[in-house]
Amino acid sequence: MRGAASSMSVLRPRSAKEALAAYAAHPSAIPLAGGTDVMVLWNMGLLNGRTVLDLSGVSEWAKTKKTPRGLSLGALITHQGLQQDAVVTTRLPLLAQACATIGAQQIQNRGTLGGNIANASPAGDTFPVLAVYEAVVSVMGPGGARAVPFSGIFAGVKKTTLAPGELIASVDVPFLAKKPSRQLFRKVGTRLAQAISKTMAAGLLWLEGGRVEELRFALGSMAPTVRRLSAAEAYVKGRKLDAKTVEEACSLLEDDVSPIDDIRSTREYRLQVSKNLLRSFLS
Repeated sequence: MRGAASSMSVLRPRSAKEALAAYAAHPSAIPLAGGTDVMVLWNMGLLNGRTVLDLSGVSEWAKTKKTPRGLSLGALITHQGLQQDAVVTTRLPLLAQACATIGAQQIQNRGTLGGNIANASPAGDTFPVLAVYEAVVSVMGPGGARAVPFSGIFAGVKKTTLAPGELIASVDVPFLAKKPSRQLFRKVGTRLAQAISKTMAAGLLWLEGGRVEELRFALGSMAPTVRRLSAAEAYVKGRKLDAKTVEEACSLLEDDVSPIDDIRSTREYRLQVSKNLLRSFLS
């Protein structure tokens, strides 16, 4: 490894107040939650001479608590911790399923929900799920606390809408008012485990009297940020899911996503597989 620990400095706040003060005093510091992505930079020698803001001691950001509307998930909760939370597995099952697909067991034990969001990868495995659950990201910074709808937290590849000095405190996920008729999480990669997604999908569907009451469907790895299929969602509302409706919904998928050719897959493959996932879910 090319990382030189002796050239680095580490700040270790023990509370949210200390963390925000330390970040304000050292605005170029790199926030560290689980460290699974930071270690990649360390291995490349890109942290030499840098300051790291170690958030692992901020215990209030590592808890889950019920709210009047749902669950508040602390930003420092690990993916393994979410899988082991009985309320998450019961009320937010797609989130537990998504967490189980992230890397290997070691990554799930270290990686955190807030750190994953702050990393802002287009292939973040929990992102389609949080999009269809319509989560809200709670942020704290020099200007106080604010709530950011999950759809508004990403600004592009590896970019967020966090302002200077802001840190993610929690992710608030409302419980569904009504049990879905169907729900789905699916990750498509080159192998069953430890694979970065070619595409992934999360879906919730409510049917009433044979017609669509509501559809929520989101795709990851299909655009610079996670995307809800707004055009398809609007089109199927109030319709019966016959073959014609399903095919039209699939054709509208390209209105909301813009995949590229890269080392992991091709645009054509991603589009075809994503349409297959939507078609199978609706059918």
